[in-house]
Amino acid sequence: MIIDSHAHIDLADFNKDRDQVIARAREQGVSGIINVGLNVESSQASLKLARDYPDIFAAVGFHPNEAFRMRDGDLSLLAELVKDSRAVAIGEIGLDFYRKSSPPQRQLEVFGGQLDLAAELGLPVIIHCRQAHKEVLNILTRWVKPLSTSGTERGVIHCFSGDVKLAHHYIEMGFLVSLAGSVTYPSALDLVKLARELPLDKLLVETDSPFLTPQLYRGRRNEPSYIPLVVNRIAQIREIPAERVAQATAQNAIRLFRLPNS
Repeated sequence: MIIDSHAHIDLADFNKDRDQVIARAREQGVSGIINVGLNVESSQASLKLARDYPDIFAAVGFHPNEAFRMRDGDLSLLAELVKDSRAVAIGEIGLDFYRKSSPPQRQLEVFGGQLDLAAELGLPVIIHCRQAHKEVLNILTRWVKPLSTSGTERGVIHCFSGDVKLAHHYIEMGFLVSLAGSVTYPSALDLVKLARELPLDKLLVETDSPFLTPQLYRGRRNEPSYIPLVVNRIAQIREIPAERVAQATAQNAIRLFRLPNS
């Protein structure tokens, strides 16, 4: 059993062969995919996928690069979407000060509103952070402080790009850390250290399809059937069986997103 904790197979990259992509993932032992929204339309498409395929679940939210598109009423619309039992998280939300497709102040506003929504509904969050480590850490530290029930897992830092010290800060706050195909890149020494040192019960694996294709297929479109390459690399780094990594990260995803444990 493997769960791809973050993919975007609703995107147009998959329009010609989406059914085959999902079939290939199943053939590779992928028992679940969290398809993550980027804006209202993407969130709606993610939810439709989750309704159409029993092994796909949806997250709904505005990516920071899409924050400029959020209009009055969109937060209420997300709240309606997430009432569906196939929706399991608010995401992908956060800050991206690398591309700055949306003004930083607008990103902060949209991020804060979606965090408030997640807290109100008791849902986990899927966090995007690019060149905004200090800001995201400060915001999430303030966010988790008033929340009740100590020990509750609050979400995941997707495609984590910080260091081990920062990862432990997030883990102490109730977040999991997700590793993607970039852990397979020869230059990814920091990610190798993360894969080796972080507790296995705090790790998720993801493809971020169609992005971050593992080294073996680099240059091609990524897809969920490639997730075993991420699992195998983590297992190689930790010197443990790949099956152990697959089962542990799958159980972590089931626990965080409250998925059916089949």
